[in-house]
Amino acid sequence: MKTLTNEKLTIIGAAGMIGSNMAQTAIMMGLTSEICLYDPYPTGLEGVAEELLQCGFDGINLTYTSDIKEALTNSSYIISSGGAARKQGMTREDLLKGNAEIAIAFGKDIKAYCPEVKHVVVIFNPADITGLLTLLYSGLKPNQVSTLAALDSTRLRNELAKHFAISPDKIKNCRTYGGHGEEMAVFASTATIDGKPLNSLIGGTDLSNQEWADLKIRVIQGGKHIMDLRGRSSFQSPAYLSVEMIRAAMGGESFKWPAGVYVSNHKYNHIMMAMETTIDKNGIVYEEIEGTPAEFADLNKSYKHLCELRDELIASNVIPPISEWKTINNHL
Repeated sequence: MKTLTNEKLTIIGAAGMIGSNMAQTAIMMGLTSEICLYDPYPTGLEGVAEELLQCGFDGINLTYTSDIKEALTNSSYIISSGGAARKQGMTREDLLKGNAEIAIAFGKDIKAYCPEVKHVVVIFNPADITGLLTLLYSGLKPNQVSTLAALDSTRLRNELAKHFAISPDKIKNCRTYGGHGEEMAVFASTATIDGKPLNSLIGGTDLSNQEWADLKIRVIQGGKHIMDLRGRSSFQSPAYLSVEMIRAAMGGESFKWPAGVYVSNHKYNHIMMAMETTIDKNGIVYEEIEGTPAEFADLNKSYKHLCELRDELIASNVIPPISEWKTINNHL
């Protein structure tokens, strides 16, 4: 099998449904010949590895370990789904403190065992905060850590395709920005439906204002809908999209959806949130968002919510004040 690179990719949380799907997707997409699976649950991890080895893939050196040092040493790329899973009745934010502590430990492990890593994708919830803490404690540069926010934009595309009863391929540039949570900002001004601006259709016979409002709620609660249908949180879509992100960082096809990125500018500061991003071999960068005043009001509300989550961790002494962050990571 021809692969994009021979550099080591480590998948954290590989015994879980997301992690095991990430591993299979990475192999089938031909990302790298060197894949290491890590999970603290050794029996489940061995089961995943055995299944993948029994697939009969050629040209892949697949290893697995429950030793985090072994897993991370010499890693060039990492995807982590290694937090507690969201359960029915929970919001992403309900996972805050426990997964924050996991993210802090993960960041410290990166700093200790693979400080030369090129890119890290963090997807365990609340991803905006866990990604921020991973960045803070890893000592990496802001362009080296990204989080999975694209799932909200792909859910918007799916809902629009269902509403208009057309192929998703005819729906372009769907965008959600801000937090990957209940306060995300769903933008209409960027999207087109079969060549027509979405904004021109809202309020008309094709998509009433109420239908648009209801559709946005379905996007925001897309993860809850999956749990209601399947009895467990999403795993196929986050696995696929996160592997697409790391593929772009490896120099593969560009990632076309907004991703979570560390933001510090004249509007938003010391936060990880979904922006208009580009991921390539140089990492992740963002550019200014364009939108309507109402959309920016939603984005500002989402930013405020993320700041409240961050500040809750500061107030409870889980992390230090922002003024001290530079002593932990001089890139921030």
